[in-house]
Amino acid sequence: MSLRSHTLPAPPGVVRPGRRELLCLLVVTVAVSPGASGVCPTACICATDIVSCTNKNLTKVPGNLFRLIKRLDLSYNRIGLLDSEWIPVSFGKLNTLIIRHNNITSISMGSFSTTPNLKCLDLSSNKLKTVKSAVFQELKVLEVLLLYNNHISHLDPSAFGGLFQLQKLYLSGNFLTQFPMDLYIGRFKLTELMFLDVSYNRIPFLPTHHINLVPGKQLRGIHLHGNPFVCDCSLYSLLIFWYRRHFSSVMDFKNDYTCRLRSDSRHSHQVLLLQDSFMNCSDSVINGSFHALGFIHEAHVGERLIVHCDSKTGSSNTDFMWVAPDNILLEPDREVKNFHVFRNGSLVIESPRFEDAGVYSCIAMNRQRLLNETVDVTINVSNFTVNRSHAHEAFNTAFTTLAACVASIILVLLYLYLTPCPCRCKAKRQKSMLNQSNAHSSVLSPDLASDVPADERKAGAGKRVVFLEPLKDTAAGQNGKVRLFPSEPVIAEGILKSTRVKSDSDSVNSVFSDTPFVASS
Repeated sequence: MSLRSHTLPAPPGVVRPGRRELLCLLVVTVAVSPGASGVCPTACICATDIVSCTNKNLTKVPGNLFRLIKRLDLSYNRIGLLDSEWIPVSFGKLNTLIIRHNNITSISMGSFSTTPNLKCLDLSSNKLKTVKSAVFQELKVLEVLLLYNNHISHLDPSAFGGLFQLQKLYLSGNFLTQFPMDLYIGRFKLTELMFLDVSYNRIPFLPTHHINLVPGKQLRGIHLHGNPFVCDCSLYSLLIFWYRRHFSSVMDFKNDYTCRLRSDSRHSHQVLLLQDSFMNCSDSVINGSFHALGFIHEAHVGERLIVHCDSKTGSSNTDFMWVAPDNILLEPDREVKNFHVFRNGSLVIESPRFEDAGVYSCIAMNRQRLLNETVDVTINVSNFTVNRSHAHEAFNTAFTTLAACVASIILVLLYLYLTPCPCRCKAKRQKSMLNQSNAHSSVLSPDLASDVPADERKAGAGKRVVFLEPLKDTAAGQNGKVRLFPSEPVIAEGILKSTRVKSDSDSVNSVFSDTPFVASS
């Protein structure tokens, strides 16, 4: 009896594979099937696409794991170094990797090249001291990174460079002494980072002038509680601002925000930072944060004002509307009075008036994420003309005062340096009069002076004489006066009284007296 193989006729249009093609397909299936399905190591617990290998003294990832797993837990093992070989095979679909409570001290570049699609990476409770440059650069779609409870004291500015999708970063319980400002400004900033936990580190001060530049949608996710802050009005005003805006990072941990208040150079004590009694900060300092962050706007009467809605929901797929202080609803493409709202949420007030001042609420509703947020903005309206006139008057007053001071100084200098000295002038006048007296006396009696002996002239050299006016030639002996020289009219008017000296006792004629005198015979 012979056996014959009969081949069934193939349907029209269908090509039946031969024996060689079937054999190749069987070999490929056998080769691929064990690798794709893999095996569950004895040290692990497997549940479809979830594998747990916790507390098994592992130093690296087992190589015979199911390669299509999505979640791998390696907690409580002895993994100490993450390098390019610690994961021997590629896990293309792995999106969650948990390596907490190990002995990891360092992370090398290329450590995550075999897990490029990770979205959540947990490296908490290890012994990391620093995070070097670009160690996570292969994780382009990473969204959550947990690094809390390590020994991290330094973060390289580019440590998280390339994590453009990162939304949450946990750095709590480390040894950081500076706020990681590079996450928000600079070339390595993470625009999608909405949650940053740096609580319970060693940060004493905050760069408030830089934090004011962080967008409002990212500000509300910054957690700072548990740090040893030094009491400062700028820090107080920043946290009060967050508290008034109902940020959960401050509202939920209000009693964990403390600061060190120094009583002297050696002693300090911890006080609650969000108390209103001990800081004694002025309202102008506190409101400065509101102005800097754009939640208090100053408008002038008649000048156009544009106010932006700083919402964390973003402008794409988001509907905006504003509520005025008098509860009037302001919507895009609908003008009400002097208000107009654009599609991106900006509010325009044409020619503001005093009655337009108040608190405006921006309501942002995101259709894609089903999120909504309300942002309150305070608008103050003032009269710019009045303020300018006051400034002009103040300038005029200051200028007048300055001019008066300069004029007074000039007058004082003129008085001190240009006015002649009274004593010196009086001496000059007396000297001039003396010279004139001597000249006239020499004219009056030129001959008599020559007849007087030399010793008498010397004795009377200090005498001073003034002369009388010429008398009219009237009756002789008029007014009891006699003519000294009958041949000539009397020309002298009077004689200056002078102090007699002992040597001048004989010269009686040189002294004038109102009492008439008669020549001796």
